[in-house]
Amino acid sequence: MKTRLQTSLGQHLVMTPQLRQAIRLLQMSTTELDVEIAEAVETNPLLDWAENAEPVPGSDQPTEQPSPDQQVRDSDAPAGTSAGDDDWAPAEVDRSGGAGSGGSFDDDDLGSAAERVAETETLADHLLWQLHLSHLSSRDRNIGAALIDAIEDDGYLREPLSGIAETLLPAIHAGDDEILTVLHQIQRFDPVGVGARDLGECLRLQLDVLPADTPALALARQITEGPLERLPRSGVAGIAQELKHPVADVEAAVALLRSLDPRPGTQIAPVSQDTYVVPDVVIWRQAGVWRAALAGHAGPKVIIHRGYESMIRRCGEADAGYLKTQLQEARWLLKGLEARGETLLRVVNSLLQQQAGFLEFGAQALRPLTLREIAGELGLHESTVSRAIARKHVRTPRGTIPLRAFFASGIDTEGGGEASSTAIQSMIRRLIDDENPRKPLSDAKLADLLKTSGIPVARRTVAKYREAMNISASHERVRIA
Repeated sequence: MKTRLQTSLGQHLVMTPQLRQAIRLLQMSTTELDVEIAEAVETNPLLDWAENAEPVPGSDQPTEQPSPDQQVRDSDAPAGTSAGDDDWAPAEVDRSGGAGSGGSFDDDDLGSAAERVAETETLADHLLWQLHLSHLSSRDRNIGAALIDAIEDDGYLREPLSGIAETLLPAIHAGDDEILTVLHQIQRFDPVGVGARDLGECLRLQLDVLPADTPALALARQITEGPLERLPRSGVAGIAQELKHPVADVEAAVALLRSLDPRPGTQIAPVSQDTYVVPDVVIWRQAGVWRAALAGHAGPKVIIHRGYESMIRRCGEADAGYLKTQLQEARWLLKGLEARGETLLRVVNSLLQQQAGFLEFGAQALRPLTLREIAGELGLHESTVSRAIARKHVRTPRGTIPLRAFFASGIDTEGGGEASSTAIQSMIRRLIDDENPRKPLSDAKLADLLKTSGIPVARRTVAKYREAMNISASHERVRIA
């Protein structure tokens, strides 16, 4: 074969630095974007916050504040407010999609809420405080600190003692008996019942501090030592027959147990604490039409510093090289922020058209929707839509929800339409909420009930949805009426 040179034409996508930056900005959450912008302002002398400097004339960054008629009246609608309330709208939203326009946002309430969360005393802090006040040796305190570190927020110690012993190595070699002795000391701390390894032990610890003349105390302690696990299925009558006690006495003992706290740790640090998120977009209904706008704080208001523009003109070509590079990077950043806002608004407006029923009536009206449908409608790639909704939240009259909540897979119905997986989960939850606590609905029965509603789903599908909602199986949901 003879070697020869050959030329050809072709096209391929080149990931320029500007494109990489735009992609990175698009997939950031509001909190991550704030950090990114703050870092850029610190490292780039041509960038400054809007309140600290004047923008460069003719730059890409808009500077005018919205006029009064552009502002929407303020009304805080809590989660659960009916979406039928017309003209609910947040105050000061950014309608332009740019990085520096839009009204200001008052973060005082959010900041104080975040500080309250940060200052909340955890269960571990509360127990360590008591540990340091106890009359234990330095060795026992170290063992106690390891135990407290393993106690979960609800107050239970689910890690085996052998695992605690491993965490102490190589500084301390302690056996299970020594660790158990220290654990018994911690179980005397406040709140009563903390450090228990199961529900029975937790309730017994609380029974131990009650007066000896408490009615049904001995029988209640006996129930916690064995029959407690069988109580939901056997009922009071079954336990009375097993323990050979009158039904009335067992009822009194069960009532005493129900007066105790099965999760004592939540008295100090509630397991389900509120999580504060900053919405990127605000949705409201005005004159019967759903509208969306960027939140006023969604785009940090950064501008190009005017003083450096004249400095670049005064400097020579060689001396101005650094400033010109920083000016170009600043312009790229502002364009990336503007593109981020525009893309996010396009996606949200498309979701408003597709999922208006979801905003009106809730999860049961959520229609099946995929990233491909939105991408095809907007002429974007699926990955772009995925980045646009990643870690983004939207404030609606129904509360602040993630943008991914607007998407759901679908199942064909007998009527020829489709039902979203979210809508089916909502129906399953409603059926379980209305079930007889003594005879909970099995997965097969739930599937039959859904089929009668025109939604043919298999039993294993129901089980998958039930587990996704953290709902126990039917035999674990048995309760005494």
